[in-house]
Amino acid sequence: MTEDSLSDAPIGSSAAKRSKSRAAFARALELMPGGVNSPARAFGGVGGEPIFIDRADGAYLFDIDGNRYIDYIGSWGPMILGHRHPRVEEAVRSALSRGTSYGAPTEAENRLAERIIEAVPSMEMVRLVNSGTEATMSALRLARGITGREMIVKFAGNYHGHVDSLLVAAGSSAATLAVPNSPGVPSGVVRDTLIVDYNRLDALAAVFDEHGPRIAAVILEPVVGNMGCVPPQAGFLEDVRRVTRDHGALLIFDEVMTGFRVARGGAQSLFGIEPDITTLGKIVGGGFPIGAYGGRADRMRHVLPAGKVFQAGTLSGNPIATAAGIATLEGLRDDPPYERLERASARLAEGLVAAARDAALPACVNRVGSMLTLFFQQGPVTDWPSSERSDTRRYAEFFWGMIDEGVYLPCSQFEALFVSDRHSSEDIDRTLDAARRVCARIG
Repeated sequence: MTEDSLSDAPIGSSAAKRSKSRAAFARALELMPGGVNSPARAFGGVGGEPIFIDRADGAYLFDIDGNRYIDYIGSWGPMILGHRHPRVEEAVRSALSRGTSYGAPTEAENRLAERIIEAVPSMEMVRLVNSGTEATMSALRLARGITGREMIVKFAGNYHGHVDSLLVAAGSSAATLAVPNSPGVPSGVVRDTLIVDYNRLDALAAVFDEHGPRIAAVILEPVVGNMGCVPPQAGFLEDVRRVTRDHGALLIFDEVMTGFRVARGGAQSLFGIEPDITTLGKIVGGGFPIGAYGGRADRMRHVLPAGKVFQAGTLSGNPIATAAGIATLEGLRDDPPYERLERASARLAEGLVAAARDAALPACVNRVGSMLTLFFQQGPVTDWPSSERSDTRRYAEFFWGMIDEGVYLPCSQFEALFVSDRHSSEDIDRTLDAARRVCARIG
């Protein structure tokens, strides 16, 4: 796509400019539950109807009505190099010319595994799967298989895919036996899942004091992205690592979102903590469906066929997905974008909170690297209870105001936005100018 075609596309889209999206959604409602194939796409967190996308390029999305947006979703994280990166496109074309799926091993699987292992400190061996959900589900089964224990500890507000045993909500106490928060999840499936608040070591210690010999693993997002961006407080990850070791439980880092995003080696390299098992997704597929889990070789050799813990997948290691993943990870290695992303993301974060406060709107920003969230509240936001105090109505107004200005943000207060290496200084300037105008209107 040429620069001329980019500049010719209308910027932003008022409701009057989205007639094709409205028609497409009306049709989708007859074909799919809620008209979407993943709940966040229905715009339930901001109201209104979703925008249907036609194409993407670099830092931009184009909807089916021809409107252009500066994209801060990046397919919910994978597009760290931007949309349609030439290196990734060429790798996909080359792989596609040889076939789409074999059901047999390929050298590309070796190469992607090597790229992951060389970057992520705790991983000596890896198993490729088809999604982040598969990765976390498999990691939990592996932890239970290794330890011979059944209980799992998770943190409120951390999302690990739609695994039955993890679709649970915290009770009113600091630590509680879980109850399902989705119909179709039997209570028996989650009875061995314990919930504590993120960044609360006292709650975690209390759980281990009561249930320690039965706990197989603690699973967490080392930087949370699913209650908005919430970083670990100083010493928290170190304390979680110590508690799990003391009690013989495994520590699982869900780095589906943070892996290769906050640093090339993930959050574990950023904070200097090595988990026992790591789950990955998103960036490792370069925009294609993929997931992975791994850890020390002696632990991974418990997985079938080397060991007895069952896990399988017909399309695991798909040649198109592995090609895109290899190209992305090698791009991150050969021309690391992280210093550029840090500068751009810091300027964006500072400008967003300044725009809100200049309009007398209570606001704070959490950021780790190129993932961040503007919360409409004073803050600080450190866990789910504090995140939940955000003004979601105000965020919805801000979201739609930014859409009208040509900026595509997360369609929920409780999701992180992502900066890509293709966001230019001019894109950041346009975003902040738009934010100042929108905040002035809604303040």
